[in-house]
Amino acid sequence: MNLSTWSIRHPVPPIALFLVLLVLGLNSFRGLAVTQFPNIDLPIVTVTVSQPGAAPTELTTQVVKPIEDSIASITGVRHISSTATDSVATTTVEFELETNSDRAVNDVKDAVTKVRADLPESVQEPLVQRVDVTGMAIQTYAVSDRTKSIEQLAKFVDDVIARELVTVPAVGSVTRIGGASREIKVELDPDRLLAQGLTAADVSGQLRASNIDLGGGRGDLAGSEYSIRTLGGADSVAKLAATPIAIAGGKTIRLDQLGQVIDGPSEERSFALLDGGPVVAFGVFRASGKSDLEAGEGTKAKLAELSKKYPDAHIQLIDDSTTYTKENYTRAMETLFEGAALAVVVVFLFLRNWRATLIAAVALPLSVIPTFFMMDWLGFSLNTISLLGITLVTGILVDDAIVEIENIVRHINMGVPAYQASEEAASEIGTTVIAISFSIVAVFAPVGFMGGISGQYFKQFGLTVSVAVLLSLTVARVITPMLAAYFLRSVPHREPEKDGILLRGLMRVLRWTLRHRLITLILGFAIFAASIYSATLLPTEFVPKSDIGRSQLTIELPPGATIEDTEATARAISARIQQSPEVESVFVEGGTGDVTKARLALNYGEKETRERTQFEIEAAIKAELAGTPDLRINFQNEGGQNDLNISVLGDTEEAAALAAVRLSEAMSRLSSLEGVNSSASLRRPEIQVIPREDVAAQLGVTASALATTLRIATIGDVDSNLAKFNAGDELVPIVVRLNAASRDDLLRVQNLRVPSNAGQVPLGAVADVRLSSGATEISRYDRRFRTTVSANLAPGAVLGPASAEVTALQGKIDMPPGTEIQAAGDAEIMGEVFGAFGSAMGAGLMLVYVVLVLLFHSFVTPITILLSLPLAIGGAILALFATGYAISLAVVIGFLMLMGIVTKNAIMLVEFALTAMDQGVPKREAILDAVHKRARPIVMTTIAMTAGMVPSALPGSAGAEFRAPMAIAVIGGLVFSTMLSLLFVPSLFSLIDSLQQRMGRGIGRLIGINKPTHGDVPAE
Repeated sequence: MNLSTWSIRHPVPPIALFLVLLVLGLNSFRGLAVTQFPNIDLPIVTVTVSQPGAAPTELTTQVVKPIEDSIASITGVRHISSTATDSVATTTVEFELETNSDRAVNDVKDAVTKVRADLPESVQEPLVQRVDVTGMAIQTYAVSDRTKSIEQLAKFVDDVIARELVTVPAVGSVTRIGGASREIKVELDPDRLLAQGLTAADVSGQLRASNIDLGGGRGDLAGSEYSIRTLGGADSVAKLAATPIAIAGGKTIRLDQLGQVIDGPSEERSFALLDGGPVVAFGVFRASGKSDLEAGEGTKAKLAELSKKYPDAHIQLIDDSTTYTKENYTRAMETLFEGAALAVVVVFLFLRNWRATLIAAVALPLSVIPTFFMMDWLGFSLNTISLLGITLVTGILVDDAIVEIENIVRHINMGVPAYQASEEAASEIGTTVIAISFSIVAVFAPVGFMGGISGQYFKQFGLTVSVAVLLSLTVARVITPMLAAYFLRSVPHREPEKDGILLRGLMRVLRWTLRHRLITLILGFAIFAASIYSATLLPTEFVPKSDIGRSQLTIELPPGATIEDTEATARAISARIQQSPEVESVFVEGGTGDVTKARLALNYGEKETRERTQFEIEAAIKAELAGTPDLRINFQNEGGQNDLNISVLGDTEEAAALAAVRLSEAMSRLSSLEGVNSSASLRRPEIQVIPREDVAAQLGVTASALATTLRIATIGDVDSNLAKFNAGDELVPIVVRLNAASRDDLLRVQNLRVPSNAGQVPLGAVADVRLSSGATEISRYDRRFRTTVSANLAPGAVLGPASAEVTALQGKIDMPPGTEIQAAGDAEIMGEVFGAFGSAMGAGLMLVYVVLVLLFHSFVTPITILLSLPLAIGGAILALFATGYAISLAVVIGFLMLMGIVTKNAIMLVEFALTAMDQGVPKREAILDAVHKRARPIVMTTIAMTAGMVPSALPGSAGAEFRAPMAIAVIGGLVFSTMLSLLFVPSLFSLIDSLQQRMGRGIGRLIGINKPTHGDVPAE
């Protein structure tokens, strides 16, 4: 007694089981997080080291290289990448995926501790932390308040808004953008310092020693214990300005007699603008594992409370990625319902039996809803990837039920009572249904176990589809026969309906193909060859561009530009962009990391409210801004990168830079690229101070003393060495340095006094000061120097061919010795993902073969089924060509789905024919009868799955740019393969079966294989 028969005879347990699964599934669905991308845990650790005033070259030599060498010895390290910019060096360590993240952090901390003593004394303590991959900010807000200064507004964001928002359950962190912290600046007059024999370092040191409150221990007085405190800190800015500074001769001078004491914002090194006006903004990041929508809604509710509490503060939402996430989620759910409805309509049109249609329709919720429980149990979320898997299998989930119910209805129409027909039909079709489902699982399961970062993203896709299909199989084998046995009505024996014109034509052509098997196979292989060739005619890209209603635009000024120049340019560019009617807002974030760069976020609103698409608006803005002098302007993708990025690696910085320049020149001549630029060409102006070794040695002046003097005089001392002013609720840093007029005068810099063993001497007396240029940024990858060449795709160009053209350039240009070109960005990820999917497809084919061997007990018969797979490729390519889509990640996923689906038709035909042949029916008649009786369920399931994919193929909704090419490829492949499999598979099966029998007899006679006889079977 098989499972279907058991469920028919014992209906209560399966009903109870699925009722429990439905309750668990509905409860899990309400609790599943909704995110844009899957939550993944990658063992990535960063080491950040700050050294105020240090140039990238010194940071690379003195900080980056020692840390890299120490980290390289850690077990499990996959890649090490480093970036040195002005004052900051960051090293990112990527470990193998199986490495525990906490252990990775501890190992890196130990490695950094080993070399800490070798780093310069002036570096701040290295910060080692794990990278939490939660993506970009889900929401960005701007805050303005006419009653507050810029530093007060920044403090309001840090101390009030951020503190309140982190209490929202799904919010992970809040980051301020723009604004300035409060700072007390002591702007010293160099002439007054010279007159008093002081330096900026002397003043800063005296303030640090005197303006401080410290504990002094404890003591007993009159039998009581007292704590002892030393209170030297000034309690007002006026008192701080009156602080006495010791000078020669035992005298003192007030601090404000040496310069100005200013209480105000810190020096502007970054800014934020909204529609051209200054603002303080903040970004909200969701907590790992939480829902984007929950974090977004919770943030809005909390900010609404704060707006009532602080009516003068105006908080404006300027970017909200949760809108796109919610639209994508809503559209995926709608697609699921629409696809299911269409599939059910198809079943009704074919069976014309509302009871049978209802039973088939029940399969979908019974498969999908428990899938949510399994997703919750596995720690998945409702994201772009998992929702893609759910919508993808809409047609498949009713497929097994259709096969079961169609076979049951056919038996009932033969006059068999419904109860008996359900048992007989379910037993008859059992192997077919199991083979179909396990073949699909065998294709998708390897995707859930792909390696690399891409495997972490697509794990949820492969396993979600596999779980849903297995639940669909369970429903088809347990629930569908049971419901059919009790709810379908028995009917008297009916004469078989006459074949329609299409079926009669199919049978005539089939008889001809069976008489001319060789010609049929040649035609089939010709179609396969043409399909493979046609695939080369389509371009390749990574992910189709989506209209998400916002764009990222970067501007970069020449090296040496000031933050004021960048802000003024950003205002001008914002004003020009706002002339486009679709642009709702322009938010600018400038100076972060580099004062010459700014990033503009353009918001266009929802696509339904616009006449032009995002890409048309971007093209118009490009045309408007084209030709702007002394400015690099680039639109970037969602990841904040250019379309094409190439890494040039070299053993030396000079070799990598030279190779990058030559490569960028060659890339500029390619018609498929625009806006080619190289980081090697960016060198910033700098002032170089070179000690005169003999004079400096005689006077006891070291290079370290020169650097310290210059650093304190120009930007102030490091944070840990600064004096602090106690403002009650915070400690405000006191920055001591020369006034602005002196810092901007090179002659003044040369006259700075440096301590020596002969007293203070002018800097120009012990060192040469000259103008030069140096690197803006130095990057390294796996302990080699890296220079980046980036470009955007020209209109009409796609990533695959453009990347291939750039790769081909390596053999055409004169590359310096020891250099190489390596894909980066989307091109690198595309190669990794496509390679991983290729391996997953290969593993899937092997698993499908193993499954079919176990089910059919033959090593040869499954070959017939697997050879039907190429039939789908031609249809998919033809559909993509007709609709103008390229081969992208979405299409590759569609091909993967076709591998699982197309085998269904061959399995249904071959299994039915083999069963008839085992009963003594001649092979030709068995094949013809298999096609005659299986044509209807094959066409039904194909049309049902096609109908289920139609909503995904329709453009216009959120996420349609990704789903549409996948759906079109699946629909084209399904229709094409169904037509051909009904003709090609029978001839192929007939030929292979004949060859199997002949070879079996020949091998048997050759080596003498024993065969069982009736007498060999033991009596029971």
